[in-house]
Amino acid sequence: MADVSIHNVKKSYGSVEAIPRLSFEITDGEFVVLVGPSGCGKSTLLRMIAGLEEISGGDIAIDGDVINDVPPKERDIAMVFQNYALYPHMTVKENMSFALKLMKRSKAEIDERVENAARILGLGQLLDRYPRALSGGQRQRVAMGRAIVRNPKVFLFDEPLSNLDAKLRVQMRTEIRALHQRLKTTTVYVTHDQVEAMTMADKIVVMNGGRVEQIGAPLDLYDQPENLFVAGFIGSPAMNLLEGTVVLGTNAIVRTDDGLELPLPSGADVSAGQRLFYGIRPEHFDLAPSGGIAGKVEVIEPTGSETQLLVKAGAAQIVATFRDRVPLTAGSDVHLEPVLGKVHLFDVTSGERVRKLGY
Repeated sequence: MADVSIHNVKKSYGSVEAIPRLSFEITDGEFVVLVGPSGCGKSTLLRMIAGLEEISGGDIAIDGDVINDVPPKERDIAMVFQNYALYPHMTVKENMSFALKLMKRSKAEIDERVENAARILGLGQLLDRYPRALSGGQRQRVAMGRAIVRNPKVFLFDEPLSNLDAKLRVQMRTEIRALHQRLKTTTVYVTHDQVEAMTMADKIVVMNGGRVEQIGAPLDLYDQPENLFVAGFIGSPAMNLLEGTVVLGTNAIVRTDDGLELPLPSGADVSAGQRLFYGIRPEHFDLAPSGGIAGKVEVIEPTGSETQLLVKAGAAQIVATFRDRVPLTAGSDVHLEPVLGKVHLFDVTSGERVRKLGY
């Protein structure tokens, strides 16, 4: 296991700067997820840690040793790719043992490591099969097993579940998390799926345009997004964001351009006339008999465990979810009352979170 340090790392392709400069620390045994939209630089950063991409500036260190010029095979890392990258002419056992043979390990040690990894991953009955005879989930387990047998300092995962169907993705992310809890190996995991990030990470690094937007524990990012990008990216369904102007008086509100009046939480550090995005997550509404945000139900989606409403309010479409089953249908009038303690405010110009007085 090892610490990983990213210090002022940048990546340029000619005149194009893919990663301007970024720095953060990954502590020993931590499961860190790099998340962000396609093209944000997360896979490029992972490949620089692996040594598959050259660094244009800054330093990457593992256990305090700078590895910028260390060849990939000498970095003591193991990488699991999106497309599994298995040798089709080798059996499962041969795929898992190949790197150990190149390292000239003894047959006894290779057999022991492969059998141990196969037991952990439930591959014991598949060791003599070829990749073509395996399902997608089984192939991904083999790719993970090939990484485990090396007993590396750091595991790197590059969107390993994106080729699997939805049910299998849920199963595999649970297995990867359980594997980490068992092995305690420092892990860096790349995904564009923020649900994967939320459910798997000890710490999430949210990236956008090659920059780090926010770093923190999953629930910290969910409850206290630092800016508009993180607020809109973390959470499924996404946070509702309504733009308007602060109106101070007997009842402080944000008034949208089409006349919706949204109540402000007490203590918000705002000024009259300030342009804000008013953020409220779908689960932070109450149904009211009147008042609140008046709208009309456009779509209702009962899933059994919860009910999701798509509500048209003025020019805005608002998503609201309720744990209880609600007696509404498409076309019903509805009044949504925001839970004021859960409202988020973001300045329109800077995109930064508006603090409460006293913070």
